[in-house]
Amino acid sequence: MSFASIPLSGDKPEQYAQLVAQAGALLAGEVDRIANAANLSALVYHALPDLNWVGFYFYDGTELVVGPFQGLPACVRIPLDKGVCGAAASTRQTQRIADVHDFPGHIACDAASRSELVVPLVLGDALIGVFDLDSPVPGRFDVEDQEGLETLAALFLRSLPRADCA
Repeated sequence: MSFASIPLSGDKPEQYAQLVAQAGALLAGEVDRIANAANLSALVYHALPDLNWVGFYFYDGTELVVGPFQGLPACVRIPLDKGVCGAAASTRQTQRIADVHDFPGHIACDAASRSELVVPLVLGDALIGVFDLDSPVPGRFDVEDQEGLETLAALFLRSLPRADCA
């Protein structure tokens, strides 16, 4: 099956609605976590402007381990007490950071990154991982981005088979 991303139009909420529809079509009927994470990373990376990294880190029971992504090579393992990803995973709250250089304990996997948005992936009480976006632009992410990306993360979580969530 071939998939072509449709260019986004309208204001930011309309663009996210279009992106969610595209992601829904892309994930429909597929339950493989790696395949869906890879395709969702690629879709978001190519659809949204001013991003230099989009991807997933999965929780292995001890720390976050890099999963499918788009961008430069990434840090492989992130402890839950380190960086923006660790903060999102340990607090289970989305982290929207305007300038990562102001974030205590920031892990600089890509020196060009200036802002970051990380959505925790949680089902019930189970931490699955995080959905991470980096930008070279300070203040790149606003509340509309956060809401749109949280919706995409929820769509990803709904695609997982229950066995992945144990």
